[in-house]
Amino acid sequence: MSTSTPDTSELEVLTGSDAEFRAQTIYFIVLDRFHEGSPDKPRENDGMLDPERKQWNKYWGGDLQGLLDKLDYLRSFGIGALWSTPLFEQVESMTNGDSEPRAPIHGYWTSDFKRINPRWMNHPEEKRIFTRNDTVFDALLARMHDQEMKFILDFVCNHSSPQTAAGKGKLYDDGKLVADFDNDVDHWYHHYGEVTDWCDEWQLQNKEIGGLATFNENNILFRNYIKEAVRLWLGKGVDGLRIDTVKHMPLWFWQEFSADTDAANPEVFRFGEWINSDPEDELSVEFSNRSGMSILDFGLCHAIRDCFAAQDGRGFNALSRVLECDGKYSCATELVTFFENHDMPRLQSLGVSDRQLELALVLLLLSRGIPCLYYGCEQYLHNDTDGGNDPYNRPMMERWELTEATRIIGILAAERRQNEAIQFGGQRPRWIDENTYVFERSYRSSCCLVILNKGEARTLELENLALPDGEYRCLLGDARVVTQDGKATLELGKESAIVISRPEQTLQGDTKVRLLLNGAPTNPGDRVLVIGDCEELGSWDLNEGIELECINNNTWFGELVFKASAGKVAGYKYVILPPERDAAPCRENLLVRRRLILANRCAKWRDNWERS
Repeated sequence: MSTSTPDTSELEVLTGSDAEFRAQTIYFIVLDRFHEGSPDKPRENDGMLDPERKQWNKYWGGDLQGLLDKLDYLRSFGIGALWSTPLFEQVESMTNGDSEPRAPIHGYWTSDFKRINPRWMNHPEEKRIFTRNDTVFDALLARMHDQEMKFILDFVCNHSSPQTAAGKGKLYDDGKLVADFDNDVDHWYHHYGEVTDWCDEWQLQNKEIGGLATFNENNILFRNYIKEAVRLWLGKGVDGLRIDTVKHMPLWFWQEFSADTDAANPEVFRFGEWINSDPEDELSVEFSNRSGMSILDFGLCHAIRDCFAAQDGRGFNALSRVLECDGKYSCATELVTFFENHDMPRLQSLGVSDRQLELALVLLLLSRGIPCLYYGCEQYLHNDTDGGNDPYNRPMMERWELTEATRIIGILAAERRQNEAIQFGGQRPRWIDENTYVFERSYRSSCCLVILNKGEARTLELENLALPDGEYRCLLGDARVVTQDGKATLELGKESAIVISRPEQTLQGDTKVRLLLNGAPTNPGDRVLVIGDCEELGSWDLNEGIELECINNNTWFGELVFKASAGKVAGYKYVILPPERDAAPCRENLLVRRRLILANRCAKWRDNWERS
């Protein structure tokens, strides 16, 4: 009997390799509205292009060359990852009653997942993206990777296209018709009509939203097609996937999708759009914890909007309900956070001033989670027609200047990359009321103190700070904070922010493992250790175990470097040590976990406590 050696990707999956995005600041663009880099390129169809940019539901000319031309601008204020609206080839347009024709400038009406929309390219022939390596998209990825930037592809698995003059739901495989909603002989689609009860889970997963042809995930032909398309895009060098409309497909599909994506490339970060997800919504939390991907944090988004747009009289207290529920998530520090996007009015369309927007940026960039900015916020871009609702929340990018917002983003994005407390630490409030919010983030010996005041000037006395005694200068200005015995007295200016960061050296080593444990039955004062059968894990000696840090009431996190055991298999388990000296340790009830430690790699071990 012959055996085969697993390739590198298979080994990385088995050893717990996983994308690490918590040092990143993501920038989300509507590609058509960002920048036009090739205005004179040949086009297949000009009928849906409005070069004067007055018809909001037509294309305005933004393209990938425009994005490539502006990479230096984005790098100038610390952007490390770009998320673009979908790039796939689209149907041309649809007409809704007597309204003007609507073009899919957003990219969510796909006709071919294996071709790129020629409107984004420098020449229509570049749409066959997987038959060549000399397109503008290839040039964009090469330039981004040279600059250590990451590209996130927006992917849609739930649906294809609505009714147009050419039909409905016609799907192509690199130009070959494989499915047609109106002649669905191979059952690629569901045919149950539109959702009528938005509280009915079966309807959400089987009926149509907005007249979009909804895929039948039970069909292996569809699943093989969509997963092959993902593999092709990953093979091009895509670093991350934002997955659209995840609540409209069952959890088992996403688990299979995630497993197959990992097999193609275990270093790809994934996050899903569960519209209006919230820690009180059990289904959205279950998706985040069990789908194999993270999720966009709509709960925190709405709380930030309520706070700064004065829609909630509780002000900063509106954040408490969301952040106090972080323990419901398996990894709250990997939720993707934001305060505006392409489906809601921009913050300033709700009446938020430039200065209040800047305070919201400080909050977003330093809070737990992975921050995502909506294009143009750094230029205070907004159009308030019809309250700033779609499509007016998608104006054309107009300015590329240095602003106070770009200065703030640049400073804090750089600090996120170097301070592990901002990446990995929990978020502990030190003061919170309607107008003022003070919180600390800490991990190992690194820490960050954030003070936000959106009201009038005031004096504030703080205590129980993690910052060591000393005098610290604000990253954003000349303010100083003096701490003694964990206390500080602060004079806060009107609408002001103070950020104190104290990064320490990160754990050094070529073979590093990040351990994440959920569900340990701990009490206040308990410590959690990981012990195992190798030198780095103490050889089962409790006195030599690696202590983890408490992130919230569900999650413990830590890092360790392997040297002697790199390239070997290690067995390990977790132990709870009560604070009382004579109390017995509480050990997991399992034989042992075993992991292959792949040399010269960074991996994550994600575990749940096995009950005693």
